[in-house]
Amino acid sequence: MRAVRLHGVGDLRLEQVPEAPAPGPGEVRLRVTAAGICGSDLHNFRTGLWISRAPVTAGHEFAGVILALGAGVTGLAPGDAVAVDSRVTCGACRNCREGRGQICSRMGFVGEVIEGGFAESVTLPARLVLKAPVGVEPRHLAMAEPLAVALHALNRLALPAGAPLLVAGCGSIGGFAALLAARAGHPLLLADRNTARAALVAAVTGGRVVELTAAGLGDAPPRHVIEATGAAPVIAALPGLMAGGGAIALVGISHGALPLDPNLLVEREIALLGCHAFGEELPQVLAMLPDLAADLTRLIDAEVPLEGVVAAYGRLLAGEARGLKTLILPQP
Repeated sequence: MRAVRLHGVGDLRLEQVPEAPAPGPGEVRLRVTAAGICGSDLHNFRTGLWISRAPVTAGHEFAGVILALGAGVTGLAPGDAVAVDSRVTCGACRNCREGRGQICSRMGFVGEVIEGGFAESVTLPARLVLKAPVGVEPRHLAMAEPLAVALHALNRLALPAGAPLLVAGCGSIGGFAALLAARAGHPLLLADRNTARAALVAAVTGGRVVELTAAGLGDAPPRHVIEATGAAPVIAALPGLMAGGGAIALVGISHGALPLDPNLLVEREIALLGCHAFGEELPQVLAMLPDLAADLTRLIDAEVPLEGVVAAYGRLLAGEARGLKTLILPQP
């Protein structure tokens, strides 16, 4: 079969590899129907930050149809459409035992510690697949994982009813957070240096595009922020731009030192909330997908075959995306 494999920093290849193996006990084999390219995929390609084994088939945002079940697997059947939980947790550490799998002390991800979804088929632990609602398109089902990340950030932020929200960074996580917040009745301010992408998110959500300046945020700046850029200068600037008494949910991937004056946080009672992956949000998101379908379609940037993945990485790294999500359709 064909698979897109990461061999090292900057080394991504489309290759012919053996078919995914028959499932062992507690495993399922999937035909991959759609996969999404994530910002963390691009970051790993550029920096190697999460390369724990190589080569490895990339991709942790994907959907599929079950081809075969291993011994002991219940509640699933061949032909079922499923979404994939990207988290590979140990199940034994204190955080896992307390239901905080997203901060498992030995956390890994599909497409990193085990083979991922940029392939025609994959074999996974059955605990990582969730049955999809009937009739959900594969391209929408592949967006369930980043939607769960966005919902987790919103849950961590715990916005009061009707509170305005500033979303800094309108990539997939920021844009999906804006979509979910708009559906929950929160007025939105949207900031992104990619003006076309910010305009698209504004058109879909009813939000208003602003500049990240005191003048751009006006006389009544929001108290709550989703920070999805990961840019240290943006994070450092936000406490001085937003109203006090709120919080910043940090969900972007950052690198470099953060020149932040902690006195701003103390004096203005602003909380910084780290948001990693998701907890119990994936089943919630799956239930929302039928209602979100039309908006999700508008937010798709491109759909490419496996042969187009390497070029798509280049286009995304060059900042040329106008939408939120580039999807891979692996089947010929």
